[in-house]
Amino acid sequence: MPTVSPRADPESNPRVKAVYDDIRATRNSDFINNIWHYLAFDEDLLERTWEEVKAVMATPSDLDPLTKELIYLAVSIINNCEYCIHSHSAAARARGMTTSQHAEVLKIVSLAAKTNHLSNAMQVPVDPEFMVSKS
Repeated sequence: MPTVSPRADPESNPRVKAVYDDIRATRNSDFINNIWHYLAFDEDLLERTWEEVKAVMATPSDLDPLTKELIYLAVSIINNCEYCIHSHSAAARARGMTTSQHAEVLKIVSLAAKTNHLSNAMQVPVDPEFMVSKS
């Protein structure tokens, strides 16, 4: 059950409408997904969150868009965010993720979780070779 309620008419607020218009333009789609409807309960939170998402996920960088979505999906799985798992699975599929790539991501996430738990449980010391050089 949601902890906040979305606005009845969010686009009647000029700040919310501006963010929604930017989402539509950036994504080249009229679809505004639920996270933005719920974040619109607070204009500042909506604006800041969208600006961060846009800067990281929608701005060209050294990582291609599919890789970004796969990373977001993996983190969402680890953080157990049902909404984000579905959202970023759909986004990854839209950017070309194949069924075999999805399966591989799940294998990597489950393996990483297992070895992370084992390493933490055993308190394995970090190899000096893995430490970032300060020079």
